[in-house]
Amino acid sequence: MKRANPASCKKCSGASLVVALLMLVVVMMLGAAAAQVALQGEKSSRSERDRQVAFQAAEAALLDAEIDIESSQAGNSRSDLFKEKGLESHQFVSGCGRASSGHSFGLCQPSAFGQAPVWLEVDFSDDSASSARAVPYGYFTGQSMQVRVGSAPAKLPRYIIEIFRYNEAGASANNRDATFFFRVTAVGFGMKEATRVVLQTFYRKIEKIG
Repeated sequence: MKRANPASCKKCSGASLVVALLMLVVVMMLGAAAAQVALQGEKSSRSERDRQVAFQAAEAALLDAEIDIESSQAGNSRSDLFKEKGLESHQFVSGCGRASSGHSFGLCQPSAFGQAPVWLEVDFSDDSASSARAVPYGYFTGQSMQVRVGSAPAKLPRYIIEIFRYNEAGASANNRDATFFFRVTAVGFGMKEATRVVLQTFYRKIEKIG
């Protein structure tokens, strides 16, 4: 009966150890990759949820602006300023009315042709009591929104309202019977203030007859 060569056994044992170590490294790499994928998925999920919070806040601001235009019952309501015809457009300010300008707050004349749109020039994150040019949710309507709690937005959404004259085809640009419509731009914030969603809508206030 032959005896095992001690040198050969040592070589086998050494090779097995190397293979085991290699397998351990592979398993660790696979585990790390799986953890990274899971982490990225969770991060992506959080970002999407944050964007949805900002989107819903922006939608709420659009609705708040429509109430502001149409039928606000708040004590400082300015709904009577918005008309289909005969509107006093001086209430709408070049560059948008500031918070200190009373009922002109957030009301804007559109930019001149060839210039950047007003809504790109307004700082929607400015919530100063004097310099802000975008109206915070509920300011003219009395509505309320919870912020900075759980999955609520980091701050109130805000909006501006631009005025546009509508003339039918062939009508004079100076036609005093021209009607008006409004462009509302709203910005909603997510749970992180850096997450923002911008939404726009056009709104026309139809005069009620009788």
